Amino acid sequence: MKRVMKWIAAASLFISGAAQAEPVTLDIWTIDRPDQYMYLLKDEFEQSHPDIKLNIKTVQFRDMVNDLARATATGESPDVTYIDNPEVALFASRGLLLDLSPMLAESKVIKKDDIFPGPLSSVTWDGKIYGIPRGANTIALYYNADMFKAKGLDPDNPPKTWDELYAAAKKLNDPAKNIYGLAFSAVATEEGTFQFLPWLQMAGGDYNKVDTEGGIKVLDFWGKLLDEKLASPDTLIRSQFDSTGTFNAGNAAMAISGPWELPRMGREAKFDYRAALLPIPQEGATRASALGEGDNVILAKSEHPKEAFILLEFLYSKMPDVWNRFGFVPAANVKSNDPKTPAIYAVFEESMKYARNRGPHPEWPKISKAIYTAIQSSLTHQSDAKTALGTAQKQIDAVLNK
Repeated sequence: MKRVMKWIAAASLFISGAAQAEPVTLDIWTIDRPDQYMYLLKDEFEQSHPDIKLNIKTVQFRDMVNDLARATATGESPDVTYIDNPEVALFASRGLLLDLSPMLAESKVIKKDDIFPGPLSSVTWDGKIYGIPRGANTIALYYNADMFKAKGLDPDNPPKTWDELYAAAKKLNDPAKNIYGLAFSAVATEEGTFQFLPWLQMAGGDYNKVDTEGGIKVLDFWGKLLDEKLASPDTLIRSQFDSTGTFNAGNAAMAISGPWELPRMGREAKFDYRAALLPIPQEGATRASALGEGDNVILAKSEHPKEAFILLEFLYSKMPDVWNRFGFVPAANVKSNDPKTPAIYAVFEESMKYARNRGPHPEWPKISKAIYTAIQSSLTHQSDAKTALGTAQKQIDAVLNK
């Protein structure tokens, strides 16, 4: 009898242990640093979902597409990853992302119709939805109101046109104090394209039509800022993060960047910083801005699609807090919880009305490379703006006409 009891006890322990299965571990790729979005939400998610653990890896923004392509080819792709807006089409068109449409139809958390049209179109390919926006962002003009006052400029009347921006940069420029009038990014990556496209669109062009008089005007204007040293020569190699860092440090009086910088700006900038809409070519011109921020997607080969979608629902549920915590504008029709810096929030909220998608196109990286190569060629005087954009147009046409 004792043997039977021992056997029953052992069997009970075995059954109990089997019932308490090991938590599922999701491999997550992100561009975030440890003080940003995915890392900050990790503990909250794991506490509310003790049966799912997150293994997070940071991949540099510029490396994400190539690293992800390699990982999918070798069978080492993560379960969930960040993808920049225009790259969703690239991966979805190749069958590498999970179609979320069936899960969205059943979701009690994510309502497709609540997602704003721009962010929704960025995750849609061939009528199916392949990602959930983390939030949205765009770019605007940050400026140091204290420097404006010191130079006799009205901080309540920031530059509204390109001519006014040039005049302000010239007046604010102070080489003796190592202060440039303006900081922006013309780096040879997607970030350079991201900053350039709104200027091109305001001047009548677009990603598929770059060899325009407006495009030449943009590159000539940017070139003048660099040639006259109103912007740093490092504009050609600095990311948006690095260029905005010079503004935070007081080495640039104005900077073109996005709301994702606000948490850091709040810590680093020891002055009165404000924001304004991107200046337009001339009074009455069309406005444009860039639609930024990325999306959370599930890889088609994930062994844990159910748990991965639970994570996406959790992340989406944080949309009302993304402005205050991460510097994103909500990508859906939700109310931000008591937004900090309300005047700046209002600027970016207004700017979102003019934000345009990059693409989408499954060969977007090739289109973007043609654009940022033309920018570099013109600004380094390897060729004039017309020639550089003409070369880019031929490369873009070859991609679009495949």
